[in-house]
Amino acid sequence: MTVVTLIRGFFSPERVRSALVGRGLMAGTVTAASFGIVTPFCSCSAVPLFIGFIEAGVPLGVTFAFLISSPMVNEVALVLLWGLFGPWIALLYMACGLVVAIVGGLVIGRLGLERYVEDYVWPMQGTAGPSIEFKLTAEQRLGDAWRYTKDLVRKITPYLLVGIGIGALIHGYAPTELVAAIGGRSNPLAVPLVVLIAIPLYSNAAGTIPIVQALLGKGMPLGTTLAFMMSITAISLPEFIILRRVIRWQLIAVFATVVTTGILGVGYLFNVLVS
Repeated sequence: MTVVTLIRGFFSPERVRSALVGRGLMAGTVTAASFGIVTPFCSCSAVPLFIGFIEAGVPLGVTFAFLISSPMVNEVALVLLWGLFGPWIALLYMACGLVVAIVGGLVIGRLGLERYVEDYVWPMQGTAGPSIEFKLTAEQRLGDAWRYTKDLVRKITPYLLVGIGIGALIHGYAPTELVAAIGGRSNPLAVPLVVLIAIPLYSNAAGTIPIVQALLGKGMPLGTTLAFMMSITAISLPEFIILRRVIRWQLIAVFATVVTTGILGVGYLFNVLVS
């Protein structure tokens, strides 16, 4: 986490905005999705980030590519997945998350949905002032990274404990037959079912990892389990409620449909590749 934080120190929100302004839809979308990996923000940051990007003149599709990638693919999820399942699964998860973010951003950008952004947001466009860069020494950057790591561990520990508790309940008390009936390979609707179950929930990626491990221990396929994890972090109902402050339900519905379709594809892909 400290190493990733050191890298992320060179990608402040202001610098990300500046890097995305003026790019074409394809280049901007790919860049935004890639930035999302090293600049993970939770759903509570969605509104200020959205407004900040619009202020800077970043296209709508590019903005959504970042909003999809940032919570779905982050350093905590990758480190934990790497440790639990090895580098192949972690890197494939990252690649799939990027594809979902890029395709989602491109689709939303092509549909011309700007009319579904709340009217008060557009007058802000072009009002973002120039970003101020502060030169930090290597020692200052290392100190900041270490402080952030300690703060991050402190913040995610409650989520991890809750996740471990839920995972323990699933592992110890959830009937194997029930888990198999809902998410087993014999159920062709397993992936969409777990996505529907996940939408009302919300957690960060770290909090879902212990649940993922418990579900896998019960025999749920990896693709179905990862679809559950991605849905909790990327298309949760609390995030939709927060985003409603700046965009209308029509755009939220398109956003949810595009991302859900991508997650379903990822789930079925992993189920085929990892048997």
